[in-house]
Amino acid sequence: MSANKPLQAARNTVTRDTHAIDQQVNGNLFEAIVVLSKRSTQLGQEIKEELNSKLEEFITVSDSLEEVFENREQIEISKHYERQPKAHSVAMKELEEGKVYFRMPTEEEIAAEAARQEEIRREREERRNRRFQRDN
Repeated sequence: MSANKPLQAARNTVTRDTHAIDQQVNGNLFEAIVVLSKRSTQLGQEIKEELNSKLEEFITVSDSLEEVFENREQIEISKHYERQPKAHSVAMKELEEGKVYFRMPTEEEIAAEAARQEEIRREREERRNRRFQRDN
């Protein structure tokens, strides 16, 4: 999501038809909420990185916290980002327009991830036990 790309999402609160939302994601409202949440997080991170990269040029190294410089350009950039629609509104608009790609993991992928998480848990526990034995 770029500052140059116009965003056509709602900038205010909009009542949504939950039946229309869940039909976008296999008829399951909870899956739709997860998809929207993940896409919203992605968009929020993109916006934050873009804003931070634009504001980096205004960073000054100062030893005193009392020295605050107001930079007009910096304020305008910040205001521009504040006026943009929020990430969740953009994610909702993208879902409505069919622009969000998502897929459900297969049973094998779920099992492999569970096994990986279990292995990580075991490794942590082993390290904790070694530390405990070493300290005692």
